[in-house]
Amino acid sequence: MQRTLVKNALRSDSDCESILIQGWIRTRRDSKDFSFLAINDGSCLKNLQVIVDATLPDYTKIDQLTTGASVSIEGKLIASQGKEQKWELAARKIDILGIADHTYPLQKKGHTSEYLREIAHLRPRSNLFGCLFRVRSRLAYAIHTFFQERDFVYIHTPIITSSDCEGAGELFRVTTLDPSKPEASKDGIDFSKDFFGKPTYLTVSGQLEAEIFACALSNVYTFGPTFRAENSNTSRHASEFWMIEPEMAFCDLNGDMDLAEEFVKYLIRDFLNHCQEDLELFAKFVDKELLKRLEFVVDREFKRIPYAEAIDILRESGKTFEYPVQHGANLQSEHERFLTEEHFKCPVTVFDYPREIKPFYMRANDDGTTAAAMDVLVPRIGEIVGGSQREERLDVLANNMKEHNLNLDTYWWYLDLRRYGSVPHSGFGLGFERMLMFITGVANIRDIIPFPRTPGHAEF
Repeated sequence: MQRTLVKNALRSDSDCESILIQGWIRTRRDSKDFSFLAINDGSCLKNLQVIVDATLPDYTKIDQLTTGASVSIEGKLIASQGKEQKWELAARKIDILGIADHTYPLQKKGHTSEYLREIAHLRPRSNLFGCLFRVRSRLAYAIHTFFQERDFVYIHTPIITSSDCEGAGELFRVTTLDPSKPEASKDGIDFSKDFFGKPTYLTVSGQLEAEIFACALSNVYTFGPTFRAENSNTSRHASEFWMIEPEMAFCDLNGDMDLAEEFVKYLIRDFLNHCQEDLELFAKFVDKELLKRLEFVVDREFKRIPYAEAIDILRESGKTFEYPVQHGANLQSEHERFLTEEHFKCPVTVFDYPREIKPFYMRANDDGTTAAAMDVLVPRIGEIVGGSQREERLDVLANNMKEHNLNLDTYWWYLDLRRYGSVPHSGFGLGFERMLMFITGVANIRDIIPFPRTPGHAEF
């Protein structure tokens, strides 16, 4: 008999089906003549109630059917007498696949997120984390659907790279050198003896490599893991995270902003349309303002303002911010939230930032002081997308790189893109986990990533 998923059993249109379900016991409740089992296989939030009659031959093993045990149950769907479910399963045969002893830590009680992080190998079995990781899967599907429907080509950029895209220096080094050997001493590392013959790192972004393909295939996107060796233990930072980075040839900053705003709205709508059961849990137990905030972004047009205007608005607001508002400094989350939540009361896109606070690859505007950069801001999170038009002019790019103290020989291939058929092109990056935090209301990035990597923590 073929296995039936719990979610399909709960949605069945027939009470005559003889089915097989396999999953884990969430709870067991005994009475004189029968027992009730709540079974979940991870396919949905709700459990399927199974009635085990005391006359069944397998009933002698009832004491082994404890919370956490895995079972295979054959039975017949019947109309439920309870109000919480349409169907329940009358068991005909039960096979115990794996017992769970008394030390099983996910008993029927509330558990804190901090505690569940310590047992990340078991937390996907809890209601909250089951929902979170199903939503993570759905959002990944929606991301690919969005770009594939628009004829973008999905490319894989390297995880190991010799380039520092952002120039921040917060890189994990990849090496096979023995730190006890002279060639790896602090006095001078001989990278010619290293595995790749040069310094290499875990990537902080796939953007530069994506530009290579945009200059050949027009519209591309990359979706993969990125790494940053930033010694930060805030609720918004992780050392390993996923980025979505589209890159479009023949596209200026306006086209870049158009796609970024459309992308954000698309992902929210997909979540609202396909994750209703999970949304209800988040709205009830995680963030009671969640649905209102999601609809806030979906139902309103984005307001676009230059960085200089944003600074003026913040200065004239009369509010006291933790971080002073200064022209020439990046906007902080509290500034971004004020613009979206209080001043404009809609999502906001800020563009034309000062050149000196932006990376070398962003296009210099004709005013000589700003770069064609943009950030998409949403309530509660602040910046959710960052992007720019890329500098397509060889001489300007080379000067930018010198100003950022970059070795032009290291980026010879990136300069070649400007030598051979250069075109205007643009792109942006959206942090996968940051988007998940926004649509679920979960406040800590450690709870959005299956196995979070943060300073001092690399379990599992």
